[in-house]
Amino acid sequence: MPREYINPSSLFPSIKFGFSQIVTTQGGRTVYLSGQAPFNAEEKVVGTNRREQMQQCLKNVKTALEAVGGSLKDVVALRIYLVNYNPDTEGNTITEVLKEFFPGDHPPTTTWIGISTLAVKDFLIEIEATAVLE
Repeated sequence: MPREYINPSSLFPSIKFGFSQIVTTQGGRTVYLSGQAPFNAEEKVVGTNRREQMQQCLKNVKTALEAVGGSLKDVVALRIYLVNYNPDTEGNTITEVLKEFFPGDHPPTTTWIGISTLAVKDFLIEIEATAVLE
């Protein structure tokens, strides 16, 4: 399925932060994932810090996509909800984890959204994903 990653020079260089400015697709099957929380399969919160919880959320995104025949390479967009997010002290952590799960020059588009709380008080992060499968 044709997919194009576009990072115009007229926009800031987002690849260094682990995401693309624009992703276009043609055809394929669009998959919308519910917000993936830092729960494991036993419904226990994994991690006590943002990095560990984000890694678990993205592992859950991977698991969900595998259940429908997809992979992280199919992700075209992420929405990351961050409780009490401080961009001055946590931006590098988010970038590092994004690059860990989406290495290379074709990461998904991404929006980081600071919020006050999520559904479970111990959640520090939740991630929604959209993927396009062939």
